[in-house]
Amino acid sequence: MKKQPNEKEILGLPAETQLPLKLNILPIGGRPIFPGIFTPLMINNSEDIKVIENSLAGDGFIGIVMLKEDKENPTVVDLHKVGTVARIIKKINLPDGGVNVFVSTLQRFKIRKVLNSSNPIAAAIEYLEDEEDNTFEVKALTRALISEMKEISENNPMFSEEMRLNMVNIDHPGKIADFIVSILNIDKEEQQKVLEMTNVHKRMEQVLVFIKKEQEIFRVQKKIQTELNEKVEKNQREYFLREEMKSIQEELGIAGDSKTSDYQKFKSKIESFNFKGEVKEALDSELEKFHLLDPHDPDYNMSRNYLETVCSLPWNDEPLENYNIEKASKILENDHYGLEDVKKRIIEYLAVRMLKNDGKGSVLILVGPPGVGKTSVGRSIANAMNKKFFRFSVGGEHDESKIKGFRRTYIGSMPGQIIEGLKITKSKAPVFMIDEVDKMNASAQGDPAAALLEVLDPEQNSTFRDNYLNLPFDLSKVFFILTANTLDTIPRPLLDRAEIIELSGYIDQEKIEIARKYLLPKNLVKNGFKKNQVKYSKQAFALIATEYAREAGVRNFEKCIDKINRKLAAVEVSQLEKNGATDSAKIGEAVAKKIFSIDIPEVRKYLGKAIFDESQIKTASVPGTAIGLAWTSMGGDTLLLESIAIKSSKGGLQLTGQMGDVMKESAQIAMNWSRQFAIENKIKDSKWFEENTVHLHIPEGATPKDGPSAGITMAVTFTSLFKGKKIKTNLAMTGELSLTGQVLPIGGLREKTVAAKRNKIKTIIIPKANVRDLDEIPEHVKSGIKFIPVSNVQEVIDIVF
Repeated sequence: MKKQPNEKEILGLPAETQLPLKLNILPIGGRPIFPGIFTPLMINNSEDIKVIENSLAGDGFIGIVMLKEDKENPTVVDLHKVGTVARIIKKINLPDGGVNVFVSTLQRFKIRKVLNSSNPIAAAIEYLEDEEDNTFEVKALTRALISEMKEISENNPMFSEEMRLNMVNIDHPGKIADFIVSILNIDKEEQQKVLEMTNVHKRMEQVLVFIKKEQEIFRVQKKIQTELNEKVEKNQREYFLREEMKSIQEELGIAGDSKTSDYQKFKSKIESFNFKGEVKEALDSELEKFHLLDPHDPDYNMSRNYLETVCSLPWNDEPLENYNIEKASKILENDHYGLEDVKKRIIEYLAVRMLKNDGKGSVLILVGPPGVGKTSVGRSIANAMNKKFFRFSVGGEHDESKIKGFRRTYIGSMPGQIIEGLKITKSKAPVFMIDEVDKMNASAQGDPAAALLEVLDPEQNSTFRDNYLNLPFDLSKVFFILTANTLDTIPRPLLDRAEIIELSGYIDQEKIEIARKYLLPKNLVKNGFKKNQVKYSKQAFALIATEYAREAGVRNFEKCIDKINRKLAAVEVSQLEKNGATDSAKIGEAVAKKIFSIDIPEVRKYLGKAIFDESQIKTASVPGTAIGLAWTSMGGDTLLLESIAIKSSKGGLQLTGQMGDVMKESAQIAMNWSRQFAIENKIKDSKWFEENTVHLHIPEGATPKDGPSAGITMAVTFTSLFKGKKIKTNLAMTGELSLTGQVLPIGGLREKTVAAKRNKIKTIIIPKANVRDLDEIPEHVKSGIKFIPVSNVQEVIDIVF
């Protein structure tokens, strides 16, 4: 067996004559290893262990090269080009299957040619010799390096005595630079650049720059440490002085500081609640924490705010059910015109609560288009029950924290709206109104609908936990009223826990009465007029209802009255100023003496051009058109369906007007039935349908429309087109169509009837199954309208033509 040369023999001769020119390469993921260092290597990768064993089986030499990026199974492209040759001195097997290898690094090398590109990587190499160009400057740099490192090592306990001795005993300038850069805390890529430098002068200059940076970092670190120590000492001194001052105050009988006062206040308040179990343990712990915290500690205010919230909640409030059915009925009657069925259901609900003598809360959902008075109905219910009222909206919410609060993990945390409402009302049984529940959205921050379900569920809300409070609180006595424009987007589990009350829109007569009794008196006060100072004629109100505010609710109607009164005030004040009046009090007195009348000319003058006019009333005036009735989140509406035939080799059906999937299916069913009807009755032959494309359109294409209730309207539209004959005037229809021609029931008949009345419809065709719903429609809404029930579409065709 060939004897291996020892390290002295190797280092005494040129690298190329003693060191191998082919090496097994060991990739390392940490920092590069410099020549002239004896160091251990921990190896766990099975491929790398094979490289060690192969090298030991040969001459014991190995090439150590740093990876560009840490990688599990690297290839030669993942390695830097320059590394260090090392001799394996000792190998120790570890219990976990890895090995601990001690190596002595000898010389820089550069990979010249790849012999094997993946594990085990092997390469032909070229050794790099140090270049020394200016001996005098190199000596000066050596002294500078040792001197500067001495300053760092003396002030840094991380540098051992052994490191200092090694640095002084190294005789070669290049090796001094290598040793220093290997122990400095610099980026590994910077160390690799130094490893690749063969010019000793440049290498030492670069290392000197690194030392200067390290010294600067150390100076800043020392400054920060000194300032921190001074601050700590100051805080400790202040703490001892405060404690001493407390002791003196106690001896003299002087009242303590605000913190002590707050602690005593919270303690006595919490004790008065007589908490037990989990709540008592949690609050005792929080009180103790608050007592120990320094007022300057950021947690102090968080703890104080939490205790304030706890103490302000109505834990022991036991409100009595104190209301009178007759009085409640009068309040509802005075607050709202119409809505008779809504009022009846509320009175029935209150009567049941009184009979049961049950104070448990309940859940109502008020559903209806905007402006019909859902929020004001909720407020009237609270007045009728003599309960505190709290309202908040969840429209557009996508974060459950609005309802359940924020966890106490950061400064600024707060409880949710439920706990906030209890704090404000100071009652355990208030009326909570939660608006716009149909407009909640789930997101990454949680599902507010699911959080609301926990609040409303009578099986869960007796131990409701707010994220901020993190204590069980009883919500079972809270009366929840939800509002929504539509039920379609409300989760089914939420609907199951509530009683649904629908508020439909108003017809013109109802709007006029609401304006006269409620909207006008309120708006006169708002705009600085006295009661009955501005008088509107019935014709003026009727004009506003028909030409400026034709929607289901009365919100726009109120805006129109507000606009007229504002303009009237502006005209009067301007006129008085032109006549020389300047004092605002005198101007007010002068206006207060006048009585103003508003009739049709004044309405047109102040409101301008009509938003709706007779030309906008939908009529099926040509063949291929029909009027249907729809039910949307904005209330009932009329739909004018239009169809035409276009010469085409494709045939088929084309749809436009923002239809949903259900409406598209209804259109296809109506088309297929109408085509079959036309062929059987020899209105059109099958060739006509092959040569023509039927285009169905619903105007107002920007508004999404969906639902099956336009099925018979579409069939009538197509049949009118095929016959070339228009349908009867002032006639509308609603009903779902089956493929065999059956007319199926629909929903929202009341809202559709209100919409028909607004559009001067005299006859409505409805499914026979919906006749029972006519009893729920008030007589003044049904008056003047003829309802024709049908069971199949053939009856519809016979009626409309």
